[in-house]
Parts: sequence; C-alpha cells; structure tokens
Amino acid sequence: MQAIAVVGTKKSGKTTTIENLTRELTKRGYKVAAIKHISEPTFTIDTPGKDTWRYLQAGAKTIVATGPNQTITIENTGTQLAALLKKCKNNDVVFIEGFKKTIAKNQTIPKIAVTKNPVEAENTIETYNPIIAFTGSYNTTNTYQNTPYANAQTNPKKLTNIIEKTILKK
Repeated sequence: MQAIAVVGTKKSGKTTTIENLTRELTKRGYKVAAIKHISEPTFTIDTPGKDTWRYLQAGAKTIVATGPNQTITIENTGTQLAALLKKCKNNDVVFIEGFKKTIAKNQTIPKIAVTKNPVEAENTIETYNPIIAFTGSYNTTNTYQNTPYANAQTNPKKLTNIIEKTILKK
C-alpha cells in the first residue's frame, strides 16, 4: 500500500484532485482508499438522537452500521494517522487530505501540491517534502522545472501517469 498526501490551501482543489485520481486509478485496476482529516472540533459523522449516536453516548467504542449497500464503522477514538493507514491496508493507494502538521516533513509520504498562485506554490515548497507533482489552477511548469505539473481537472491521466511512474513503479 502506498500513501500519497494531497496538500494545498482551502478551496484549492484537493478533494477534486483526489476524486479524479481515484477515478483514473480505479479504471487502471488499483484499489484506492482515502483518508480525510476534518479539523473542526465538533465534527461528527453521526446524527444526535439516532441509534448509533445513542450507542456511543452509552459508552460503546465501536459501532458498525450496515445497510443494503454500505457498511460504516464509527469509532470513538483519536485520529492517529498510522492507525488510520492500517485500516486501509487492503488497498494499493491511500490518498490523505489533511493532517498538515503530521504530513509536512514526513519523508515517507509523497505529496501532490494543489496550488492556485505563485505564493501558494512557494509556501508549499517551504512546508512540504517530498513533492512529487504540482496540480491546480497555477501552472508551475516554468517555476519548478524539477517537479512535474499536471492539471488534475483537465488531464487526470497525466497526473496518474506521474504517480504510476514515480511511486507505483508500474
């Protein structure tokens, strides 16, 4: 399994990048997972008053809810990235969005930087390492020639090719 972080500022296109890469990698036969860190302190996937919420309120640490097409697991635990990655072990690729401080200088997790302007690109270079590719509305081709650029919205195949060549070695 290979983790890849997609980094950038709010509303830069990180989610769309992950969505398009997931679609393209899935077409190519890869199993893809995604981890999204939501930093809002009151965030919950659960709905107050519903059965699963009531179970958590009663003290259950893990709730599994299932329907005809989906099963979800709600765990009343912390958000340690290593533990979350273990949950994705049966996949080929795991995209990570969020965990800025944990991801920033972690050399074992390659990053795709989504940028909207030159200032964002410069800040990204200073904050994150290693960056395997740039994407987003700001084309970095002439600025950062050692790091490839591919627009994930208009040409997700090119960015997927970069991932396969540099990370998945296919």
